[in-house]
Amino acid sequence: MSATDAAFKGSIPTVYEQYLGPLLFETFAEDLAGRLTDIAEGRVLETAAGTGIVTRAMAKVLPPQVEIAATDLNQAMLDLAQAKLQAPNVGWQQADAQSLPFETGSFDAVVCQFGVMFFPDKLAAYREALRVLKPGGRFVFNVWNSLDLNPVSRIVSDTVAKAFPDDPPRFIERVPFGYFDPDRVRGEVQQAGFETVDIDLVEKASRAASPREPAIGLCQGTPLRAEIEARAPERLEEITARASEALSGQFGASPFENRMSALVVTAWR
Repeated sequence: MSATDAAFKGSIPTVYEQYLGPLLFETFAEDLAGRLTDIAEGRVLETAAGTGIVTRAMAKVLPPQVEIAATDLNQAMLDLAQAKLQAPNVGWQQADAQSLPFETGSFDAVVCQFGVMFFPDKLAAYREALRVLKPGGRFVFNVWNSLDLNPVSRIVSDTVAKAFPDDPPRFIERVPFGYFDPDRVRGEVQQAGFETVDIDLVEKASRAASPREPAIGLCQGTPLRAEIEARAPERLEEITARASEALSGQFGASPFENRMSALVVTAWR
């Protein structure tokens, strides 16, 4: 994994929140939060919280006596998240999911939305989730399904790759959409020590206001931006426009439906 694959800094957090939050993440955040509504008290840990999209969804459906500890490796993402949600039962802390600064057996649930794909050592992160869970606690996370089943992201990925035929940027297919084999996911979670692992296929749809918005979000609000700028920083706007044109060619210039597919994993301690 490249050193830039998990770097969300500069203007990326703001673009990510504005353009990708509604497009890719909010509907799945509601799904994850809905899987925790039986928790009436205690503590929930969120890793790779990003700009707090799942955090906000949990704060809406969990009772105020449930403490939420939201963590992320990137302080810039947490700063934006904290600015958008200030609640007495929500705390924010920079932390590496592969080495958590929490006591063993201190959480009723651990939640991670579209984050485990970014962990260089997934087994270490899974073992840490297991360690901090109380007996009977659960680890709930989701990963994107195959890129072929997520057409908006696939079209942008293919368009950007074609713009650099001699050295195509592959962030989208390599990282966020590179960990979708349910047998592999289940095997690694079990290898980390979880015995009971359930995997659900979840499909959602959102509305893109125009082809331009997902093009900006994916080209400028993810580490794909660093890959583009490493090759030709002066071409960022051009490449974004190319992605927008490709999406328009597929879906038209008007608002369109963005269909998405993901896997949701629930592992019990």
